[in-house]
Amino acid sequence: MDMPSKTPDFFDTGALVGVLTTQPLDRVLDYRAPEGGCWLGAYVEVPLGPRKVLGVVWGPGRGDFDLSKIRAVNRVLDVAPMREEMRLFIEKSAAYTLTPLTAMLRLATRAPGLGDPPSMRKVYRLGDGEPPRMTDARTRVLDAAREMGGMSLTLKELAEAAGVTPSVVKGLVKSGAILEEDTPRDTAFPRLDAEYGGKELTEDQAAAAEVLRAGQRAGRYETVLLKGVTGSGKTEVYLEAVAEALRQGRQALVLLPEIALSAEFLTRVEARFGARPAEWHSGVTMTERRRVWRMVGEGKAQVVVGARSALFLPFQNLGVIVVDEEHDTSYKQEDGVLYNARDMAVLRASILGAQVVLASATPALESWANADAGKYKRLVLTSRFGPAVMPQMRAIDMRAEDLPSGTWISPTLQAAVRARMEKGEQALLFLNRRGYAPVTLCRACGEQIACDHCDARMVEHRFLKRLICHQCGESKPVPEICPSCQVEGKLAAVGPGVERLAEEAAAKFPDTRIAVLSSDLFGTARELKAQIETIAAGGADIIIGTQLVAKGHNFPHLTLVGVIDSDLGLQGSDLRAAERTFQLMRQVAGRAGRAEKPGQALLQTFQPEHPVIRAILAGDEEAFWKAEADERRLAGMPPYGRLAGIILSGGDVAKVFDLGNYLARNDAALRRVDAVVWGPAPAPIARVRGRHRVRLLVKAPKGVALQGALADWVGQVKLTGDLRMAIDIDPQSFF
Repeated sequence: MDMPSKTPDFFDTGALVGVLTTQPLDRVLDYRAPEGGCWLGAYVEVPLGPRKVLGVVWGPGRGDFDLSKIRAVNRVLDVAPMREEMRLFIEKSAAYTLTPLTAMLRLATRAPGLGDPPSMRKVYRLGDGEPPRMTDARTRVLDAAREMGGMSLTLKELAEAAGVTPSVVKGLVKSGAILEEDTPRDTAFPRLDAEYGGKELTEDQAAAAEVLRAGQRAGRYETVLLKGVTGSGKTEVYLEAVAEALRQGRQALVLLPEIALSAEFLTRVEARFGARPAEWHSGVTMTERRRVWRMVGEGKAQVVVGARSALFLPFQNLGVIVVDEEHDTSYKQEDGVLYNARDMAVLRASILGAQVVLASATPALESWANADAGKYKRLVLTSRFGPAVMPQMRAIDMRAEDLPSGTWISPTLQAAVRARMEKGEQALLFLNRRGYAPVTLCRACGEQIACDHCDARMVEHRFLKRLICHQCGESKPVPEICPSCQVEGKLAAVGPGVERLAEEAAAKFPDTRIAVLSSDLFGTARELKAQIETIAAGGADIIIGTQLVAKGHNFPHLTLVGVIDSDLGLQGSDLRAAERTFQLMRQVAGRAGRAEKPGQALLQTFQPEHPVIRAILAGDEEAFWKAEADERRLAGMPPYGRLAGIILSGGDVAKVFDLGNYLARNDAALRRVDAVVWGPAPAPIARVRGRHRVRLLVKAPKGVALQGALADWVGQVKLTGDLRMAIDIDPQSFF
């Protein structure tokens, strides 16, 4: 809801104020303004029962109960008040995603120690001293501190990184092996210079950049879809929009889908503007995260490069939001608050009057449809930058290949890899499956080893010597004896994962250096970045990777991409299966031939005549999008209709189904807006962490006020015991 215009900007001492806290109460609480008063939007510490909690002054108090019991705000925090546009963004995004306001506020206050005076904060880093006696725990602390390359960590961060108690870290302070220091004052980030390092642009890059610069100068809301083949220089173009924002005295935000991309990207930003921007993602230390949050709010951080949560930083004057690889599924948060950062970026920019640039070689169908309908501007870069050309793409028909049992690299692909090795070039073998094998099967009784807490098969990770559940993270050693029939020595790995592929590649190409790129093999973002830099510098001959490698990395020596199982994404009933396969294959193929050497992409498939595989090989993207759009339009599916997923969960499967059946029968609120409900049915993964999961799907025509109808519909039931409900507006996955 919009805020009433008569809300005062300042509340005098003792005035009634409404404070929204970060606690799960979902209502604004009344307090008295503290000594000296407080501004609307002030970050405050308030008493709640016996605790002191963080909150924001949201408006005047309601005063609708015993005024003598209303307590005073403890203190106002020394940070810039929350701006009106930010409060409006929190309210609108909460209303759109049907999320409690308090949960949205938590996203906007994820800066640790905001309320602590600096004297309370200590940080720890590697010192020069030697402890009198070394233990395994102490060694782990020193290794963790060394790995952070001299960066300062909080006591909790360092202890968690080393897997020890805080007392072990404190014990090392006495000998000087670890230094304990007062937290440095939060300082401004170095100024970025828009004129510093602009590159010579090609004709179509220069034309696109001018459109973006003109949009910045106009200072109005607009969304631009910047589409260009992989390697066409989209980054250089959208950095011109960032440069124009800096010239206009505004801030810029660049969202990336993967932390591992940030190292290379930060180097590019520094080369363009002469200084490093601020970074915001889970790999950044707590101390640095607080500094970024405060400096963004004071306008002393001009550009932020970050993950999806950077969208909730308290920008003072945001001029442009870039969503790089905008089609990427990691922009959708799938737990806690369920939101899509791409859609929320458009919402925030529309409130601010800012520009959004959605950049991708393979846009999401939603973005393509919005550009097609004229809601978004569309800029297309048609050629690769410099001498690079798009890789030649070809299918390997696996039905005609002579492939021995238990192997996955076809003779045709093997010959192509060998030819690249002889030229001293790199090859990438792509398989979108982590681990060694997706299923461990008993050959005596047919039992597949499943997670004890989920309805998911456990995946063998041979490097870790464990079976791991990719749903809940549960892990256990690989058993010798079948847990079902007790027969020994009959357990077998079925199907390939990247680790198994690496084993096969090592046998087939014995004199090559093989690197495996999979998110589960790296303990920290720092290790992953280091491995990517090593590969880019030529430190491996064959790269074996999951979808992590599809996301914008630049490997200049890479000339061959072999996709082991092109059909993998086409299986299953996912609404977006065709779109995702198309995007992933095009993105992976785009890794090849990004420098002078021409590249080739070979797709192993058992379905070479499948329309998606044919569209990928033909490179006719417009034909693919039009066909996919027509199919969705006929079915009334997004983006030509609306969907909402409702996941009910609990320990007792009967109670969960009873709740689902009650909702399905009492659907009058949905019928009023022509929405239909499907289900209840067991979710595709029907049990996670011991909780049974039941799914309902609501489908409605485009343009209806679905959120209000959903709120009325689910408002009929009160959740009791351990029953939980999650509402996912515009679901991206259907697990």
